[in-house]
Amino acid sequence: MSAIRSTVNLLYGKLVHFAATPKRFGVMIQRTIYDVRTGQRSVLDVAKSVLMTLVGVVMLLVLLFPLYWITTASLAEGTRLFNTAGIFPDPATYNLQAYHWVVFESDFFFVDGDWGYPQLVIGGGGLIPLSVGWAGTETGPGALFNSLYIVSVTLAAGFLMVVPGAYAFSRKSFIARKRILYGYVLFTQIGAGLSIATLVALYSLFSAYGLTNNLFILGLFYAAGAIPFNTWLLKTYMDNIPVSYEEAAMVDGASFLQTIREVIIPLTKPGLAVILIFIWLAGWNEFIIAQTLLSPENYPLSVELYNLATEGRFQTPWTRFAAFANLFALPVAIVYFMAQRSVESGLSFGGMEG
Repeated sequence: MSAIRSTVNLLYGKLVHFAATPKRFGVMIQRTIYDVRTGQRSVLDVAKSVLMTLVGVVMLLVLLFPLYWITTASLAEGTRLFNTAGIFPDPATYNLQAYHWVVFESDFFFVDGDWGYPQLVIGGGGLIPLSVGWAGTETGPGALFNSLYIVSVTLAAGFLMVVPGAYAFSRKSFIARKRILYGYVLFTQIGAGLSIATLVALYSLFSAYGLTNNLFILGLFYAAGAIPFNTWLLKTYMDNIPVSYEEAAMVDGASFLQTIREVIIPLTKPGLAVILIFIWLAGWNEFIIAQTLLSPENYPLSVELYNLATEGRFQTPWTRFAAFANLFALPVAIVYFMAQRSVESGLSFGGMEG
């Protein structure tokens, strides 16, 4: 509830800030004129500020252009990405047919859009006589649930290894500490160069042990790939936290675990938010390994999006692809928006004031 409340407050603050933009712009112009008249700023300084502002606006528009284009394409009529009159579709033809197809006909939420709802099943064998089934559908959940399952495993395993590892590298001294750290850096750099060889070896290894088509194992593999870089990242952030904070807590009678819970974790929230985004993306965006190791019924959203772009022999349904891509990117945008303030401060690795 606190996360939802903070998100709502952040959204409200952004809307208020946006609504007050004309007023702030007018005040800024008045202040600039006053500074020029009083000699506090020269005309050249004002011209430089205006030029840099225009450059920033142009760069922002360039970065937002693909998002605007794919959004307009998702609202277009038919299946074409381009319009005969230009690269943008006619606004008069905007519709939600592509989104309707994604929600009610594709495998995004449920297979073939056959919607259902979770149902608790009591009875059956096993240690716990409870299970969750899907009522109202003959097919079952779709690619979204597969992606969420993979990401959940990736986040749980990643945080379970990254946080203790980063703390140990930041605070403890042990044999071969620097060599292991350099090994972590090495593992973050050689993956791209050995990607094809790694993929072949990975498929052979997983096939030999019967681990293909397993969402849990795939999530663990993504977590293993995300651990080196994110451990180094969080360790660098923890280095900025003075050891005196922990010593003061222990002098006051706090145990080691209490110090971790009450001191280290709260102070590393910005760093944790950053690695949350990175680990989430590691399990959410990857599709090559997922396509290689999984069967179609277990495909995540990334593979389904790729298949949608390549399934047509002579034509790609670009409007459906655009709508699918927008909904695919929406959870990442929501997660980043909820952790925006922490992410911005965490990426700066700002020094601690004491």
